[in-house]
Amino acid sequence: METKINKLWFEGDQLFILTDDGKTLWQSLLWYPRLRQATEEQRNNYRISFSGIHWPDVDEDVSFESFYYDNPEPVGISRLFLLHPELNASAVARRVGIQQSLLAAYIRGTKKPSAARENEIKAAIRQIGTELAAV
Repeated sequence: METKINKLWFEGDQLFILTDDGKTLWQSLLWYPRLRQATEEQRNNYRISFSGIHWPDVDEDVSFESFYYDNPEPVGISRLFLLHPELNASAVARRVGIQQSLLAAYIRGTKKPSAARENEIKAAIRQIGTELAAV
């Protein structure tokens, strides 16, 4: 799939592109923390290649393919962990009693937890918050 970009811009936590065929596509910057934290100057320094966009100042890449994903915005557990990188996924997984690799798949969005499992993970995080607040 060859994508040609006519325009690239940022709004809030989203990256938008306007393709040469008139499509406006977007990606959540939550998936790209270095780009999310980048300055305007760093964001404006990018290179377009045949497969995507590269920001050399922050060493971040966004593939053109990712703009066509069904759900570009992280939700649920994924969003929670991406918004709070201070959460230690390994420690939360141990507390919940699941493998870290499974929790990592939930965070990446490659697997979706059941409603019960998602509630269990959120309850563990709330408990951690309660324990920290008691300090």
